[in-house]
Amino acid sequence: MSTLPTAPVMHRPKASVQTPPLHYPLGEQLPASGSATEVAPGIFWLRMGLPFALNHINLWLLRDRMPHPTEAGVMQEGWTAVDCGIDNPATREAWLQVAQSVLQDLPILRVLVTHMHPDHMGLAHWLCERWQAPLWISTSEYQSAMLACSGQSNFGGDATVKFFAAHGWIKPDELAVVTSRVGYYPSMVPKIPPSFVRLMAGAPVKIGERTWQCISGFGHSPEHMALHDAHHQLLISGDMLLPSISTNVSVYAMEPDSNPLQLFLDSLDKMAHLPDETLILPSHGRPFKGAASRIAQLRAHHDERLSELLEACSQQALSAHDALPLIFRRALDVHQTTFAMGEAVAHLNLLWLAGRLARYRGTDGIYRFSTAQS
Repeated sequence: MSTLPTAPVMHRPKASVQTPPLHYPLGEQLPASGSATEVAPGIFWLRMGLPFALNHINLWLLRDRMPHPTEAGVMQEGWTAVDCGIDNPATREAWLQVAQSVLQDLPILRVLVTHMHPDHMGLAHWLCERWQAPLWISTSEYQSAMLACSGQSNFGGDATVKFFAAHGWIKPDELAVVTSRVGYYPSMVPKIPPSFVRLMAGAPVKIGERTWQCISGFGHSPEHMALHDAHHQLLISGDMLLPSISTNVSVYAMEPDSNPLQLFLDSLDKMAHLPDETLILPSHGRPFKGAASRIAQLRAHHDERLSELLEACSQQALSAHDALPLIFRRALDVHQTTFAMGEAVAHLNLLWLAGRLARYRGTDGIYRFSTAQS
């Protein structure tokens, strides 16, 4: 959701292009909280709850072996955990159940986090401390998590309110809620491990008998890392490629003139070559096959929204807040509006930076976009 997603905003792209349907090899099967489903040899699917409209996150356990930390020349058997869930009592209890029912008395050897959003990063500190395991994450995600955990972020407070007001969200009672959200991230990620092992685009990561390649993704978060096992046709996609909802892509107060939607669309190109038989393990929804079809659907979805915005801005100049009903076809509460505003600015910024819209700031201090200067 996201000013910071705890998970992607849930709008469901229409299949407005003719693409083969996605295939779900496990059907409707879902693992119960505290248990696991084996989706490939040595790869187990965990599903843990979230207290949001998007009510779950998928986590992954991969059988692993690594050099023993205190015994030279000895390999230690155990697990790599991919992503963590938020830090709350229910998620801690679910992990304790997993330790009893799934880990087979073997330790977690490392905690690999795809990106810094709370549902992925929240319990990393607890898992790392409990099993004396290192955190593996990209540098940008780690540093962003440290800032957010300390309150130096875009996730609430005065800077975020000013940013939203400049894009047309000016209702004082609603913005008061945004001001209070300065503690939003640390409420779910109270602590960050003090050190990490750096993940880098293109770098191999050996986990057990498998070698995965890091695929960087941008737009949803600073330096998201998916993991691709080309030999066994597997992709742990994180939030970059989801089967039924579109990933939140937002502009934030710290980088108000950024173009994250273009970055996100460019990042999808790195996965467009995947064979149809690649089993995609997403952070939300069910494991699926059909990467090319899903990418085509996502592109069509964003193209449709961009076309609608262009048409609307040819009729009158619009702020991002004005544009919300064009992008989101349902009522939004304040929490959802914080996510939706960032995404509306992302769509408008793409068109503006591509020279397809003009942007100006009125005497009221609000940015508006139109097809010609007003």
